[in-house]
Amino acid sequence: MPRLETGRLLLRPPDAGDVSSITAWIGDYDVAKNLASAPHPYREDDAKAFIERMAERLAKGEGYCFSIVRKADNVFMGNCGLNLSEGRCELGYWLGKPFWGQGYATEAARKVLSFAFHDLKAESVWAGWFHDNPASGRVLEKLGARLDGFEPRTSVARGHAVACHIVTLTRAQFGRKRAA
Repeated sequence: MPRLETGRLLLRPPDAGDVSSITAWIGDYDVAKNLASAPHPYREDDAKAFIERMAERLAKGEGYCFSIVRKADNVFMGNCGLNLSEGRCELGYWLGKPFWGQGYATEAARKVLSFAFHDLKAESVWAGWFHDNPASGRVLEKLGARLDGFEPRTSVARGHAVACHIVTLTRAQFGRKRAA
């Protein structure tokens, strides 16, 4: 599993030391409601199971999950990763609420997309964001993603399907956005 770095961030595999932070950050309903599969309340056992699932997916070649750690103080802030399924590559990310609005999600996602396009040779990556989470949409827009449509997606924390914007980013679009 690669370790990636940006100016401010270390992106590394999740480990047991992340459990308490994952539990705390996703335990906040404002975070959990923006994720498809996170339950609410979110417990320590959920975080342990998540880390185990991510290790299994990596071993099977089905995904890459990176813990987002601020290099300045080694603080765990969230996760960013790629789900590889049926020949498609999906980007996902989340941050604890104290880290919102500071450019960390864009910085982490940009580095993970670079990994997807250059190392994994993905032709395109898709992502979704719930209609009531426009900040996530802005992250994807900054990276060059284009709207493909809408679909209902389940939010386990909310207990129902939520309108979701589906976006796609091609390798060419990503290269043009990085050059701009």
